[in-house]
Amino acid sequence: MAIYFGGVLAGFACGWLVLKTTFAATPEQREASVGFWGFRGPLGAWVSIWGAFAMITSAPFDNWWHNAYGLDVKVLSPPHVLLALGIWAIQLGALFLVLSLQNRDSTQAPPRAIALLAAFTIAILLQNVATIGIEQVGFANLAHNALYYKVAAGGVPLLLVAGGRGVRLRWPATTAAVLYMAFSFLLIWVLQLAPATPRLAPVFNPVTHLIPPPVPLLLVIPAAAIDLCMQRMGRDRDWRLSVLLGLVFLAAFFVTQWFFAEFLLGPHARNFFFGADQWDYSSRLGPWRYNFWRAEASPVTSTSLGVAALIAVASARTGLWWGNWMARLRR
Repeated sequence: MAIYFGGVLAGFACGWLVLKTTFAATPEQREASVGFWGFRGPLGAWVSIWGAFAMITSAPFDNWWHNAYGLDVKVLSPPHVLLALGIWAIQLGALFLVLSLQNRDSTQAPPRAIALLAAFTIAILLQNVATIGIEQVGFANLAHNALYYKVAAGGVPLLLVAGGRGVRLRWPATTAAVLYMAFSFLLIWVLQLAPATPRLAPVFNPVTHLIPPPVPLLLVIPAAAIDLCMQRMGRDRDWRLSVLLGLVFLAAFFVTQWFFAEFLLGPHARNFFFGADQWDYSSRLGPWRYNFWRAEASPVTSTSLGVAALIAVASARTGLWWGNWMARLRR
């Protein structure tokens, strides 16, 4: 209910913004809007309205899906994909709304609060990447297989680089990474305080509180490396910059995440702060919790890292394209 309430709230808020822009806007506000079916509103409002409709549509679809097929064994069932697309659209709409405010007057530095809000929306999008890709990059147990780094290279550099180019802060990618990790740890700490008991059989693990999400990816170091590269290279050599960003991201992410994952599987992470080694009620607990998964089926080799590097370069180049567009957005 909280998830769908978020979608309804975003839909009504952006609907009100469209009506206000259509019927009671100043000439400057109308100029900074987009027309659709005779109404006018900021681009971000239209994107968020679409996302709200997608989320609401997914609700009865998801209910029917569970009645027909039972519990989901994978995260990405068709109703969940539609729901996720709606959530992404709302968050992208919020990002576009903030960026349009940031870019409205290119002759002055934007208020710091607006730029921080833009970085925060990038952070929430990073959280979505980790949530949607939880079966590939969500758990520390997966950090010693090649697919883990290929999936991360496809999604993370795009957002960090786009934020680094489009958000007007001194350290935009680093700020987004810090906010992503702070938001994730806040979820970990709060959920452990909420009492809960399973009410749906089979119960193999009798938990007593809500289960926190996995520890977030350690993105601060790769993000800082991206910011440094973008500060040194400037804006006129994007093709060479994308190669550098992709390689630097993968190198920094691989080294930090490889050893961070080993720490998370050890005894020092099994505490309230990290919330590690907590599993849902349907898990049969065993020594698998402290092992790396799929390391033999998908080994990390020079070839697999080369493929991940190519993916990271392509992701960084796409992020630069998107970031250039974000830096120009004024509607």
